Amino acid sequence: MFYRFCCKLNKKLKSCALAKKTIVFYTCGDRKKQANAAYLIGSYAVMHLQKTPEEAYSLLVSQNGSYLPFRDASFGACMYNLNILDCLRAVHKALQFGWLDFSKFTVEEYEHYERAENGDFNWIIPGKFLAFSGPHPNSKIENGYPLHAPEAYFPYFRKHNITTIIRLNKKMYDAKRFTDMGFKHHDLFFVDGSAPNDAIVTKFLNICENADGAIAVHCKAGLGRTGTLIGCYMMKHFRLTAAEAIAWIRICRPGSIIGPQQNFIDEKQASLWTEGDLYRQKINEQENGSSKTLVAGILSGVEDISINCTNKNISQRKTACEMHTEEEEEECGRLTQGDKLRALKSKRQSRASTGSISEFVKSEGKKLQEPRGKERMTK
Repeated sequence: MFYRFCCKLNKKLKSCALAKKTIVFYTCGDRKKQANAAYLIGSYAVMHLQKTPEEAYSLLVSQNGSYLPFRDASFGACMYNLNILDCLRAVHKALQFGWLDFSKFTVEEYEHYERAENGDFNWIIPGKFLAFSGPHPNSKIENGYPLHAPEAYFPYFRKHNITTIIRLNKKMYDAKRFTDMGFKHHDLFFVDGSAPNDAIVTKFLNICENADGAIAVHCKAGLGRTGTLIGCYMMKHFRLTAAEAIAWIRICRPGSIIGPQQNFIDEKQASLWTEGDLYRQKINEQENGSSKTLVAGILSGVEDISINCTNKNISQRKTACEMHTEEEEEECGRLTQGDKLRALKSKRQSRASTGSISEFVKSEGKKLQEPRGKERMTK
């Protein structure tokens, strides 16, 4: 949407026929549409007019006063609000770090692979993190939602240097199907819709910090648990605020990070910033040949931050998470949040398909059909 909006507006601004005319961007009285419109024009100002997020936001509120906040895709009460300024700051950070680059972005490829029948995946940090819906033992359509076997992803993963897969949901497929083909595979299970404990966060960060290539992360729908842990990495290594991390991940993969996961990320911001500062300090000192004793002390400090968490809410949530197992989730015998989100996403993708699953999944090992045009997908 943002890419197409920018292209359309730039085309009109460059049109000789419109050179002496004023271009008016407007919407209806629906407050949700007003917020979406404000995000689009505000982000355009940040990206193309070199406005700071604060400058762009100030122009928006000077005319309208206020806008409805954005909320998560859960089915319960809203627990956390994102405002337009959060989104503009996320866009600004993405530009700074090179995650948002339209010269390397192919909209046809993005729209192709985000569809359920074509893989349901999105790059969050190009070349580093890809979020995708969990693979299934066999490629098939279940309850109207296309499911893909691990083998369907192999060609794309190899082509884009994805070397590591991290699974956060219960085991729906045998990990050997990835590892036997040269991929590294890790399991970090926690319950659908919940937040991870500190041990899982630490393990996830360690895996990602030591991975040679890009990392593909999935839970059931590739939205809640997946976005939560990727957000933790972004806060530690890029010093994004919780709101900026949530906003950027949702811009890339709408519907990500749900319910209490939003509050969890917010509560983890300070400690992850500190961990990141210590991590970068350690790397700098290693490069400068500092003493091993000092490095060991820094590492010890990072471990203390992860283990000795003083936030009561996080501590209570950790205890609750540790009480759940894969078997308990399976025995619930009900639709999980991931099931509901996948069904909702499939219904919303009502426009014409770029390729039906029946056309490219003839067997369990058939690869995902590639879109026409350019192959590189980088925001």
